[in-house]
Amino acid sequence: MTERLYYTDAYLREFEASIVRVDVRNGRTFVVLDRTAFYPTSGGQPFDLGVLDTVRILDVLDDDKGDVVHVVDCQPDALTAAQTVRGAIDWTRRFDHMQQHTGQHVLSAAIDRLFGVRTVSFHLGADSSTIDLSRELTRDELVSAEVEANGIVWEDRPVAVRFVSAEEAAGLPLRKEPVREGTLRLIDVEHFDLSACGGTHVARTGGIGVIGIGSTERFKGGQRVEFFCGGRALAKFRSMRDALAGAVRALSVLPDAVPAAVEKLQADLRERQRLLGSLQNELVRYRADELAASIRPTAVGDIVAAVVDAGANELKLLASAIVSRPGRIALLVSATTPALVVVARSEGVRLDANAVVAALTAKFGGRGGGKPALAQAGGLDAAPSTILSTGLPSLE
Repeated sequence: MTERLYYTDAYLREFEASIVRVDVRNGRTFVVLDRTAFYPTSGGQPFDLGVLDTVRILDVLDDDKGDVVHVVDCQPDALTAAQTVRGAIDWTRRFDHMQQHTGQHVLSAAIDRLFGVRTVSFHLGADSSTIDLSRELTRDELVSAEVEANGIVWEDRPVAVRFVSAEEAAGLPLRKEPVREGTLRLIDVEHFDLSACGGTHVARTGGIGVIGIGSTERFKGGQRVEFFCGGRALAKFRSMRDALAGAVRALSVLPDAVPAAVEKLQADLRERQRLLGSLQNELVRYRADELAASIRPTAVGDIVAAVVDAGANELKLLASAIVSRPGRIALLVSATTPALVVVARSEGVRLDANAVVAALTAKFGGRGGGKPALAQAGGLDAAPSTILSTGLPSLE
């Protein structure tokens, strides 16, 4: 069984160890050491990165024998059993994980102490971390928990590691009942939180730096709470600061006035969209009447056929406006190449618009479809006038 050096010294950055065995599984090289400071993915915390001598660590796993398995970026013959290697931890990644994980203990304890709400699970992601709570907290409750947690951070309380038996643990005020048996590793935030945990943590709460709550969402009958600690909290602050500064410049208002200014812009935009829609409808009716001036009576219905400088949506609106009057058929082709085509008919007219469009795409390519009353297609590879002249006979 691998000796886990991070259990007693999370600040250990380099170490020497002997290779116990080297395996190959699914084309990947796996190395087991007699001792390691590399943390394997477990308990919501991701694995450490770093090197063994000059060989990069790609992943770190727990196996069912209690060993820590290092997935390395090399051929299996590059490392041999009994060889002594020097491991070096990616300290930036490790310390970030230490800040987030210890911050989670403090935040979860604050929520539990203030509101009796337990943390169901924890996940440390690449950019942010989350805890899942057994019930939903209000925004005011989350703010209170955030204030309480940061008070503990700034008091710089010791964070100790203790090892106890299951029997001893039964008599201790653990925040959460442990799921493991045998010897338990406890993380003790002085006079605030005592939890069984195998992760890496800072030695004092001051090392967390700061704890900031981000977004929240309902999740499995409870609540998922995003949070940022230490360096991540600083990076988040910078991002929000820069975004706010950009909004202040763009809106020419003070920072506190940004929300109201955005709401006003949204209201103005909705009004302009309403006005634009009204004007567009008027324009469509005007253009439809203009096109209808060239209407041609046939035995099937009055046909309006034209090449129009318009996009797909406007062609459809124009055709619908034309056939809003009884007894009409519309065949409209865009002035662009590849061309768009729309065929429509008034209710009661004996014409299958979809069949006309299918015949045109069969001859000129493109794709489209629709219903007997209205169909459209795009990508027709022919001159608009050619498409128009081909489609007209099938309407008459």
